[in-house]
Amino acid sequence: MCGVCGVVNINNHPVDPQVIAAMMKRLAHRGPDDEGMWHHQNVGIGFRRLSILDLSGGHQPMSGEDSNIVSVVNGEIYNYRDLRRMLEEKGHRFKSQSDAEVIPHLYEEGGIDGVIEKIRGMFAVAIWDARKESLYLVRDHFGIKPLYYRFEDGTLTFSSEIKSLLSALPQIPAVNTQALWDYFTFQYVPDPLTMFEGVYQLPSAHYLHLHNGKMHLQRYWTLEFHPDRTLDLPQATQRIRDAMTDSVNRHKQSDVRWGAYLSSGIDSTLVVALLRQSHEVDTFSIGFSGKHREINELNLARDTAKALGTRHHEVELSQEDYQEKLPEIIRAQENPIADPSAPALYFLAREAKKFVTVILSGEGSDELFGGYPIYQEPLALELFRKLPRPLRESLWWTAKKLPPGTKGRGYIQRGMTPLNRRFVGNARMFSEEEKKEFLQKDVYAQVQSSFRVTDPYYSLPYELDDSAIMQTVDCHTWLPGDILMKADKMSMAHSLELRVPFLDVELFERAAQSLPLHLRVNRSTTKVALRKAAEGIVPEQVVNRPKLGFPIPIVDWIAKDMQPFIRDIFSTVHPEFLDTGYFQGLLDTSQYVFNRDRKIWTGLVFLLWYQQFIAASNTQFDARRPISLL
Repeated sequence: MCGVCGVVNINNHPVDPQVIAAMMKRLAHRGPDDEGMWHHQNVGIGFRRLSILDLSGGHQPMSGEDSNIVSVVNGEIYNYRDLRRMLEEKGHRFKSQSDAEVIPHLYEEGGIDGVIEKIRGMFAVAIWDARKESLYLVRDHFGIKPLYYRFEDGTLTFSSEIKSLLSALPQIPAVNTQALWDYFTFQYVPDPLTMFEGVYQLPSAHYLHLHNGKMHLQRYWTLEFHPDRTLDLPQATQRIRDAMTDSVNRHKQSDVRWGAYLSSGIDSTLVVALLRQSHEVDTFSIGFSGKHREINELNLARDTAKALGTRHHEVELSQEDYQEKLPEIIRAQENPIADPSAPALYFLAREAKKFVTVILSGEGSDELFGGYPIYQEPLALELFRKLPRPLRESLWWTAKKLPPGTKGRGYIQRGMTPLNRRFVGNARMFSEEEKKEFLQKDVYAQVQSSFRVTDPYYSLPYELDDSAIMQTVDCHTWLPGDILMKADKMSMAHSLELRVPFLDVELFERAAQSLPLHLRVNRSTTKVALRKAAEGIVPEQVVNRPKLGFPIPIVDWIAKDMQPFIRDIFSTVHPEFLDTGYFQGLLDTSQYVFNRDRKIWTGLVFLLWYQQFIAASNTQFDARRPISLL
């Protein structure tokens, strides 16, 4: 787990090494153990290292036999031992035991295709081919590791973090209007945009190629569900067990101490249980102190840890600590993410770092195996498909006349709304019309609908059940934009490497891709096949426990303890393109407003982001000024 950065000037203007050094400095929290730079005329590449494998070696940037090939890698290549043996048989010679060293040798052997077709892991890779004067940037299959870039005036700048990239610019870019519009739909900024104009995220499963002054983006792998209706439960169970065991074994490779997050649910428990089959394990859980203890998962996680025999650690988070650190946490996010659980991960990672350097977690299981209750909704709405059209239309008009909040009104409206307009992922904060109530006309007059982000997954060239379509939408949007982004940023703020064994490309293709609907969800439960596969491995009481999510007492905090803080932000931070009075009105209203508290939180997070990055020194500030690593 590291940080990579670099600058390439296609106009052959020399790159200032001090610029690369400044970018590397902003990545120190991602890699506090070592640093390295490669610089030649119009190209500069920087690296910060968190030492995990080959602690005394593994210095980057690296090259193979050909010194004209230079590479840096953020992440882990889990099949590097297999690749190394293959490359050595072909005559390649290695200088270290690092997983990252296979990258330049693979490139020498087969070009960029030789890299992307063979590596298995989480990674953000940069490769400079001096002979061809070509740069390649590559992001992993699921978008576990971030990578940002900007290409303007003949200069391509890239980095693992936006703050690092900004340090190479004379001033901070303006707010990206389309990203702003999308954020208030999804509660995060979907790739390839960022909230900074001209700064982009490299999408998952893509590589960028810069050559002859032109930049090209190419998808190299596509996540597709292809349910096999002939697959039965015993077959699916065995596939999941075999693939998950293999993935966990590969994810625990490390020369430093590692542990795992443990919640009350089946995902993290399965990871821990598989680890415990061969190792002692440190586990970490978080909950809330004081009057909010009743919503904690701590008691359930503690019981699970006891049953599995782990060295268990707990964090109790107070509202005061949560509020105090919120501005720093949003600065660490870089793009605003209005997921109330993100700050809790910050505190959990801080505690884990006291004991371990690598942490395994359960992210990705819900999206791949059908874990969110919303995936059951198509089954609950089947009734509407069977009703005669006149009756459906009558129900629609009846529901429309009912007062907001009336029981059954939302059910009827969702049943009468096409899937591609009722589901844009696990979070939907504001409708297209609602956003016009608080964003200025100059904003919404120049943007495209946020439905453009999810519409491609509703027009696939193959047939899927509605639940599989919803999983596809989440895997391409919610998973990289929210779940994985907060996991990476909150852990790396504390120099902690987070690994996600469920998000392994071979596990997906061997065990998750072909699951038919009834082995993913039914009317009574989720993750049907995964739960069956976990039987006999995880404690019995965990197998069929309903998904709790991560319970955050945000409704109570907004109504009481945090309200003065929230009101202060709404009254003092005033972007010219946004009406903060709208959000103050949400705080004051006594009328029913759907998702009211989450909408307030989404507005708050954006304003804190704006305060941190834009309003700190008026609307434009010198990005070369000292920036907190958080």
